[in-house]
Amino acid sequence: MPQDVRIGTRASALALTQTGHVADALAALGDLAVETVRVRTEGDRTRASLASLGGTGVFVTALRDALLDGRCDVAVHSLKDLPTGPADGLVIAAVPERADARDALCARDGLTLATLPAGARVGTGSPRRAAQLRALRPDLDVVDIRGNVGTRLGRVRGLDPTTVATGDHGAAPHPGVGTDAPRGDLDAVVLAAAGLGRLGRLDAVTEWFDPAVLAPAPGQGALAVEVRTADAEAATPLADALRALDHAPTRRAVVAERAVLARLEAGCAAPIGAWGRLDDATGELVLDAVVAAVDGARVLRLGARGPGDDDDAADRLGRRLAEDLLDAGAADLAPLGPVR
Repeated sequence: MPQDVRIGTRASALALTQTGHVADALAALGDLAVETVRVRTEGDRTRASLASLGGTGVFVTALRDALLDGRCDVAVHSLKDLPTGPADGLVIAAVPERADARDALCARDGLTLATLPAGARVGTGSPRRAAQLRALRPDLDVVDIRGNVGTRLGRVRGLDPTTVATGDHGAAPHPGVGTDAPRGDLDAVVLAAAGLGRLGRLDAVTEWFDPAVLAPAPGQGALAVEVRTADAEAATPLADALRALDHAPTRRAVVAERAVLARLEAGCAAPIGAWGRLDDATGELVLDAVVAAVDGARVLRLGARGPGDDDDAADRLGRRLAEDLLDAGAADLAPLGPVR
């Protein structure tokens, strides 16, 4: 008999699509009967800014509670949403191969960052993106926004807000625009390229940002598949499928990125970017990180490289780079504090 597996997910179109990809992959890798369970999180209940709520960890707690109390067996997260501290009784059992880690500009009239007029209104819910945008174009009006992908696209003049999530996991055409959401009040928004790609909305992109120009969030573009620790260690079809789903190069890259965040004692919403990747020629792990002042007046960017043999080596590289950032004055730029 197939092993029954319940996968917990937020109910947004993007979350359902991401969970659908993981569900399909697990079913293909093991003898599993997969069911999707929708979980409403605190981040879904409020329209307050992520920074005021303490970062994107607000999307995680309810899913973790559902795992711990047995309402689901697997939780799928956007890895950039996960706090860096450990969660008792839970483990990230798989990190699938990463999608595009870059940020993308979606602007009216095909505009790019360089061609947006002075005073143009650019929306983002990320303090990291906002700080780097202000550094690149201090003449722009960077606006704090919330909402799913469709809501955000709908705020750009002339952009179609329709978001379509495909798959057989309950995701249907989803306009994503609430009745009280502003429409057409922005010149552009900045979103994660991975989310746009998963939702089939790359048509809205007018510019892809090189990570050397706008550093992505630690873990951006990657998914985290979290389970109870005992289930990850069990001799079951689920545990075997999770091990097969895990992509070592992606895991090591995001371990290094998250180690930077952890050592800086920064929350998920801090203006900090990090981008790790394996050098195919040397096998080394290459890591770049950015700490920016909230107003964009100063940006500190450093890089490091070292062995990428395992997770421990990746963690050491990230922490070493974080120490270099602190020595260079990172604490004077960003609101660093206890890990959330």
